[in-house]
Amino acid sequence: MFKTLKADLDAVLQRDPAARNRMEVWLLYSGYKAVRKYRRAHWFYLHNMKFIARYLSQRARNKTGVEIHPGATIGKGLAIDHGMGVVIGETTVIGDNCLIYQNVTLGGTGKDTGKRHPTLGDNVMVGSGAKVLGPFKVGDNSRVAAGAVVLSEIPPNCTAVGVPARVVRINGVRPDLLDQIHYSDPVAQELCRMHNEIQMLGNEVMHLKKAVNKSSAEQKPYEPGRDNQEERK
Repeated sequence: MFKTLKADLDAVLQRDPAARNRMEVWLLYSGYKAVRKYRRAHWFYLHNMKFIARYLSQRARNKTGVEIHPGATIGKGLAIDHGMGVVIGETTVIGDNCLIYQNVTLGGTGKDTGKRHPTLGDNVMVGSGAKVLGPFKVGDNSRVAAGAVVLSEIPPNCTAVGVPARVVRINGVRPDLLDQIHYSDPVAQELCRMHNEIQMLGNEVMHLKKAVNKSSAEQKPYEPGRDNQEERK
């Protein structure tokens, strides 16, 4: 447990440029306090002392604004930045070295039983205000954009953007967990593709109109009675 707490502490120092030293994080950071109290509550939960575990988690919720169910399984190096309004459900599984921002919900849809909450792989970033709902997996090294609502599985090395979230692959490159701005927006890409296609079709229509006008101009003008004169000849 102590090695895990140290990894959590180091994760906050690494990812929060405002953090100055370990003492400051230990005493003042609500996100780290919530994770630290979760570790204790989870120990009681695993030893079948679930009332004590739940009591500790509710106290942590009241003090930090972060609600982590003691039954959740969380790997080492979790950083919760700003630590307000975060909800992590009972059957949630979080891998190592993940980053979660404020107002994130890792919850269920209310339709599932047993495994009801999502699984996050290693090195996953969930942006502020995002909702990940359901018993599916968000793959390793993936990012969930701020405000996204994820309702289905996200492959590894991807970015989920929008409501409902759409996936953009990043070609296997580990993303920068702190970058919440530079996302490839699939909606914008599709609109750009459609715009180019419409422009191309418009150009083809213009060429066809010019060809039709040119062929019409080359035809002889119609003269009344010309056909009868040719027949008499």
